[in-house]
Parts: sequence; C-alpha cells; structure tokens
Amino acid sequence: MSENTVTDWEVLNSAHQALRTTVLGVAPEDWNRPSPCEQWTVTQVLQHAAGDQVAYAAAITGEPGPSENPFAPSGHLDEAPLAVVDRALQASANAWATVGEDVQDAPTPLPQGPMPAWLGVGACALDAAVHAWDIAVATGQPSPLTLTLARSLMPIATTIVEPLRAYGAYAPALEADTDDDVAALLYYLGRRPDWTA
Repeated sequence: MSENTVTDWEVLNSAHQALRTTVLGVAPEDWNRPSPCEQWTVTQVLQHAAGDQVAYAAAITGEPGPSENPFAPSGHLDEAPLAVVDRALQASANAWATVGEDVQDAPTPLPQGPMPAWLGVGACALDAAVHAWDIAVATGQPSPLTLTLARSLMPIATTIVEPLRAYGAYAPALEADTDDDVAALLYYLGRRPDWTA
C-alpha cells in the first residue's frame, strides 16, 4: 500500500492491506466466480467492499458517496479491479486520518449513526477484512484474516453487528464450538470457515 493510505489506525491499515492484497491475487478469469455472499460474484463483492469504504469516507468528509448502491452491485466494472479498490481505500484512509482517537461522535454510514472513533474505524475495518476473506476463499487464495486481525475485530463485531443483521448487512450468526479466533469471527458474521464454491 502507498504511504498515503496508511493511518494511525492499525486495525484499518491491516484490513485495507488484506483487501488490497486479495484483490491483487485474483486471476482475470476468477472475477465472475460465486462468493460466500449469496447470489454475488467476486466482482460484486469487490464493488460492495469498495462502495462501503467510500461511504465511510463520505460520512466523515461530506464528499460524494459511492457511485452505485453497495447493496445492489452491478457486477460490471468500468476500470481495473485494483484501481477500484485503491481509490476506495485511499478515500477511506484519508478520511479516517482526520479523526482523532478521542472523538466520541465520529460520523459513519451505519444506521447507528455517529459512534466513538475506535468503534467507527473498527466497523470500517471489519467490512474490508471480511470481504477480503470472501474474495480470497472464492478465488482459491489463503485467508487474509490473521489471528491478530480477527482478535481485534471480534469486539467490534459483537458491538455493532446485531442491529445490522436486520438490514441484511450480515447473515445470522452460525452456531460454532471453536477456540479458533478466526473461525469464531467468521461464524459470528454468518460465514462458514470451510466455505467452497
């Protein structure tokens, strides 16, 4: 990632790196493959993930949001996938770089509205990281979710995700008896760690 996309928020840096690295690893013929996001191709997951990052940036800066509805991605890109993700990550990083750790009402595009900065940036990171995983497993890449990242994101998930399920942003949690932190996060977000196309 460019130095311009690195912020003081380590969880966001890690999640952004996971998403960008995963996009780089997708073969040209794999963009139309099915993904863990039901009825969405890999391209649509990318559009959704990029759109969400732009939406977080727009909530903070007041600049224009995503050009299409992230929850109804078209599946058609007008430019290279890497350009799509890089522009979105740059916008998100630039926006969050203006938000201090002590901010208690950081704007977000979530139905919950403003929230403490650590939680808002964590929600943004959670979105990028879980969609990086979606793209990775759909295209035969290793999971980009590290133990450290999963452990950082789980408290965020358990704080914000329940209300979002009603909006279709996350599937219902899956029952799981596991001491694997990465698997526990995925199950909580309604994903099967052993998912295959």
